[in-house]
Amino acid sequence: MTGVIALRKLATGKLHVLFSHARQLHLTRYLLSSSMPSFDVYFVDLLPTCIPFLRLGAHTRVLYYCHFPDKLMSGGAYVEGARPKGSLLKRIYRLPMDAVEEIATRQADTILVNSNFTKGVFKRHFPSVQATPRVVYPGINLDTYRSVDVNLGNADITSILSCVNPSRHYIRHWNSKRVSRDRPTLLSVNRFESKKNAALAIDSFALLRAKLPRDDDALSRKARLVLAGGCVSHRPEPPTLTGTPGGYDPRLMDNVKTLQSLLDSSKAHGLTYAITTPSDSTVALPSLPSTSDADGADIVFLLNFSTAQRSALLTSPSTLALLYTPTNEHFGIGPVEGMVCGLPVLACNSGGPTESVVDEPTSARTGWLRPPKPEVWAEALMEIVDLSAEGRAQLAERAKRRAREKFGMEAMARDMEQALQETFAMGRVPMPFAIWFSLALLFVLVAYAVRLAL
Repeated sequence: MTGVIALRKLATGKLHVLFSHARQLHLTRYLLSSSMPSFDVYFVDLLPTCIPFLRLGAHTRVLYYCHFPDKLMSGGAYVEGARPKGSLLKRIYRLPMDAVEEIATRQADTILVNSNFTKGVFKRHFPSVQATPRVVYPGINLDTYRSVDVNLGNADITSILSCVNPSRHYIRHWNSKRVSRDRPTLLSVNRFESKKNAALAIDSFALLRAKLPRDDDALSRKARLVLAGGCVSHRPEPPTLTGTPGGYDPRLMDNVKTLQSLLDSSKAHGLTYAITTPSDSTVALPSLPSTSDADGADIVFLLNFSTAQRSALLTSPSTLALLYTPTNEHFGIGPVEGMVCGLPVLACNSGGPTESVVDEPTSARTGWLRPPKPEVWAEALMEIVDLSAEGRAQLAERAKRRAREKFGMEAMARDMEQALQETFAMGRVPMPFAIWFSLALLFVLVAYAVRLAL
């Protein structure tokens, strides 16, 4: 494995998929070694490269969880019908990689996907795979959001919350009226990547402020937008092969360019902003000056937020809504997190959020699904701002109930256990000629890719 890591470093960020295949095959060889115990079923996700080897070498059934076809993720955000991005050389390099993915996926005994949206994309782009994927939604730990003690003695928390008296040492019950709704907050939680389309939140927020009354005590003067990116542990760790975990990494040009573009958009709308990060973050703040402090800024850019900061923002009485800006998202855990906390969710009407968020009928509403157009989003934000206390409470109850019943860890565990049991019941894997042929073809394609890379 050391050799693979050394070559990966020499490649300076190139050939990512090829080295991902190599790492998985290296681990597969270890799994198939005589010193390893036998298993009833193999559970594989992310890349399917190892599936034929596991079935052939261990005669064991394989369940594959496809988050999204890798062949569709190399060019950024997925857009149906769009031409592949990248140079001719990159497209040639991707040909064997994509073929390996489809051939290996075809060998899986059971295929799961994270949403009906991904299921449809899977069937269109893997035409040779005869099996029909089954949807198992990702689950989240509901207990993380049920009872939150927010320590207001923590400067990282008070710096991003809007409280009349943040000097109090703590608040035992976060829903206490002692916390002010002084600055109503719209929250967007996403990585700082261009495909996440956070500019939609800024443009919509600017239009909302323009629509609201302009007198001194008006919401237009108090409302703010918090753009929070990533969630990391902040333990001192060496950088990984794919970069520092979290929402902003100064070594990734997409992160750097996206943040700069969002700052430029804020300035163009005449909005003040502050850039902040947790005090114990291992990622240094970019050398970009804020135009305001966090208390007075119209927009707060929170880079690589901590778990405590995320919990504080999601459960703060000041937070009016969660804005989820990506389009064609495979599933999108953000809207579910918002619903768990009883927040109205505003998301694009495409991809996974159309399955997690209920827009119609209004009697069952847990959020708003709208086209990614700032003027349309601004109208939806007006509806959210105008919600009565009773309407907001009813929506919160519906949202929490839906998140608990469909997207909790218990629901995922139940569906996953059933799929694993059914896969195990298929019995041991026979050795037909097709498997030998597919394996040989896979070897040829990988060898061809390595030759191209060298």
